[in-house]
Amino acid sequence: MVDEELRKQVETVAAALNDNTATLTAGLRDLLSTRIEELAGDAAILDLLGSSIEGNLENILHALRHSISVENLEPPSAAFEYARRLAQRGVPVSALVRAYRLAQQNLLESAFRECRDRHPDPLMQAASYQRFVTVTFDYIDWISQRIVTVYESERERWLTERNTARVGRVEDLISGLTSDIDAVEAVIGYRLRVPHLGVVLWVHETGAQQDQLSRFTRTVTTMAEKLGSGRSPLVIPRDRASAWAWIPVADGFTPDIATVRPLLDDAAGPPLPQVALGAVHSGLDGFRRTHLEAIQAQRVAMVRDDPTHPVTGFHEPGLNVAALFALDLDVTRRWVHEMLGDLARCDEQYERLRETLLIFFRHDSSYTATAEAMLMHKNSVKYRIAGAEKVLGRAIRDDRQAIELAVTACHWLGRTLLLKN
Repeated sequence: MVDEELRKQVETVAAALNDNTATLTAGLRDLLSTRIEELAGDAAILDLLGSSIEGNLENILHALRHSISVENLEPPSAAFEYARRLAQRGVPVSALVRAYRLAQQNLLESAFRECRDRHPDPLMQAASYQRFVTVTFDYIDWISQRIVTVYESERERWLTERNTARVGRVEDLISGLTSDIDAVEAVIGYRLRVPHLGVVLWVHETGAQQDQLSRFTRTVTTMAEKLGSGRSPLVIPRDRASAWAWIPVADGFTPDIATVRPLLDDAAGPPLPQVALGAVHSGLDGFRRTHLEAIQAQRVAMVRDDPTHPVTGFHEPGLNVAALFALDLDVTRRWVHEMLGDLARCDEQYERLRETLLIFFRHDSSYTATAEAMLMHKNSVKYRIAGAEKVLGRAIRDDRQAIELAVTACHWLGRTLLLKN
């Protein structure tokens, strides 16, 4: 008898709430879009939110009125579509789950008032309310799992399609197949009429992980913040082990390698990516040019293959020349050996002589400036230059340009060019 009375009480309360579905829906829509900032949006998305709320309310109240198990209900199509739309807009899934919890709380408050007003017995009120709590909890748990699955599936699909479209547009830009800046900006979500810093990131294929793109994106975002960029960078996946990126920066900006290097440890996590930077250029042509420069810097870095120097910048002295040398390593190797002879040997002593020569050339053959740059005594620099000339078998002034190019190639391209002992 008590069970029958409880059933009728629950059915009565659920029916009363069902008659008030429009008001409950409007109140919940306003509450959720206000309390959860990520759910605020245009009229279309708010209407869809309302439809989702209405569908879920009807499911819960029908289950209560007719004693339907939640497993036998059909999820509202509007709820699934709303989850898909949020996934497409990048709204975090946590906001969606929170919306269901807040809606549950609000519905239970309304149910408690109806239970209290429609029966004088406190025990019956409590039993009725407990029934509402149990059913709504089971329903929210059931629907949340399905909503999250729909969200994650749509998010993955949408990101894949968006990235495919963005990659296609970016490739068209780089190859010069399109010049419609407005149309491309709408697809890639990045402004082209600004100065750009081109970035290439990669890890060795054996170290790549499934979520490597998220590491690349986090690295580039951290770089953009540290470099003072006021806008979001563009990150394009190339494959599971590499990505291209563009960071909007101030005109005339020159990246500081020493500033970028520590950011890799903070943002990337293992495996540590290698990073190549172009020089800063503006506009559509600058978008292409800085990228191509970053690709050239990457080529040099991959030949050099020095994990102690994970950041390589096209603006660094001699890099542009080294990039040309890297196009044909066999020819470069033979030429370097002809120019330097034993000075091209893979040996610490010869490496010191080559580096001293390189700094000497960069400082206009000034012993004083070279000594200051190397924190050495001027006579020590003279001694090393003389030692290099002895190994070369000729004075550097007799063939300065060729010698400078050869030691530059050795500096940037490393052991791949050197004579083995």
